[in-house]
Amino acid sequence: MKSSPANPKPGSGPIALLIGTRKGAFILRGDRSRRAWRLSSPMFLGHIVHHLMLDPRDRRTMLMASSTGHLGPTIFRSTDAGKTWKESVAPPAFVKVPESEKGRAVNHTFWLTPCHPNEPNVWYAGTSPQGLFRSDDGGNTWRPFSYINDDPQYREWMGTVQDGTPDGPKLHSIIVDPRDPQHLYFAMSGGGVHESFDRGATFTPLVKGLDVVEGFNPTTVTFHDPHCVRICPSNPDRLYQQNHCGIYRLDRPSNEWVRIGKNMPKKIGDIGFPMVVHPRDADTAWVFPMDGQTVWPRVSPEGKPAAYVTRNAGKTWARQDKGLPQANAWWTVKRQAMSGDAHNPIGLYLGTTSGEIWASRNEGATWTCIARHLPEIYSIETASLR
Repeated sequence: MKSSPANPKPGSGPIALLIGTRKGAFILRGDRSRRAWRLSSPMFLGHIVHHLMLDPRDRRTMLMASSTGHLGPTIFRSTDAGKTWKESVAPPAFVKVPESEKGRAVNHTFWLTPCHPNEPNVWYAGTSPQGLFRSDDGGNTWRPFSYINDDPQYREWMGTVQDGTPDGPKLHSIIVDPRDPQHLYFAMSGGGVHESFDRGATFTPLVKGLDVVEGFNPTTVTFHDPHCVRICPSNPDRLYQQNHCGIYRLDRPSNEWVRIGKNMPKKIGDIGFPMVVHPRDADTAWVFPMDGQTVWPRVSPEGKPAAYVTRNAGKTWARQDKGLPQANAWWTVKRQAMSGDAHNPIGLYLGTTSGEIWASRNEGATWTCIARHLPEIYSIETASLR
């Protein structure tokens, strides 16, 4: 087991929210108190923006995973905190195969992750259908990473293009161990969670203890559908996971996930997409449940949205809905659309499928709507800009 880093220091400066939507990207800037917010004009209005991410190593470079009907999937790059943008010279793309063979094409890039501070300009990207890519030049050019994109076993676990979530299968939750850039994780919907100790030369499934949909075999990696995996900044030997079949925790060196979502209220259940982990307390995490009936409505249970927090690593959960709509709010939050800052107390941010952004300055105790009438929100990332 590797030693844990010191707990990250609390932040104190202004916060910016980087927002990806169904019809473009926005930056929502807050003051130091996180009470006043100013929304930018839309960037790339009309583009589908799956993920917008700031490079924390220089706090100026941004990457945007975008797609449109006429341009297709691409990556845009800014080196001045979003003022100007240029398209990547070579966005993520699968290796071409002979015309006689059936190849795959990237439908969209879904997930962006900056690498370790010791590897400046290195980024990872996950796509739909499932593919893992790497850039060594700050996002300007991309190449397939590791062997998994075309490995027969991984291709089997990925299923077919028709499988997976309603808007396509995803490779997501690309995680770099903050203590060791050779230690990587990623997840696939569907296709399980996977781990590498050799910078991606080899990966191993990490699915022990996870449930699958009733009637399917849990020993078949294809049937595992992780929705979101998060590593604890204050203790990287602990991971949390929101899965299609529950909420889990993993404490290394164990390889077996423990279902902590069974402790959620039964009428709410433990099905959802996003997850946030406290930056300085590995026992504290938030989820945002959705209606997980057999035929998924994918809305807040009973139209009453709420976050749930655990402060004891999943032994108990508390509902946090003060300030949120109390009835007839038939929206939910996608897997990348819930984020937290590093202030003390930390701020939490929700982007809804109905285009609203809700914020809490007190770790979920109370909520305020800070933006309305945006397009459907796909992602929110917190950033501290220079």
